[in-house]
Amino acid sequence: MRLTVYLAGEIHTEWREEVKQKVAALKLPIDFVGPMENHDRSDNIGEEILGKQPNAIFKDAAASNFNNLRTELLMKKADLVIALFGDQYKQWNTAMDASAAVAFGKPLILIRSEQHHHALKELSRKAHATVENVDQAVKALHYIFE
Repeated sequence: MRLTVYLAGEIHTEWREEVKQKVAALKLPIDFVGPMENHDRSDNIGEEILGKQPNAIFKDAAASNFNNLRTELLMKKADLVIALFGDQYKQWNTAMDASAAVAFGKPLILIRSEQHHHALKELSRKAHATVENVDQAVKALHYIFE
């Protein structure tokens, strides 16, 4: 059995590469998908497709349409979602993606540090598993294949 895992979360650190490397080391049959990690491309995709927008609000709205299309399609095709709430960056998109996973009926592993326990308590209760770090999430993936 091969799984596809959607990696939701901030795009500013290398946490996705850490997950991929650890899964590869365990030789788990997992493919990964996720949001557009090129921030400039994500911000500009609306204008790349539709042309110049009249102002920043319209530019953001146009980009959001295509980013939401991409996210929904890839997430719906995924077997499982891992959503990482990091400590450094604002996490609005992560919250939206984790909530979408719940709404789509996708199994969800939530990664969040203890400091975010209170802020994420309801979302954590909707997740199938809540862990505190990438290593624990990878152990959860490994368990699926035992």
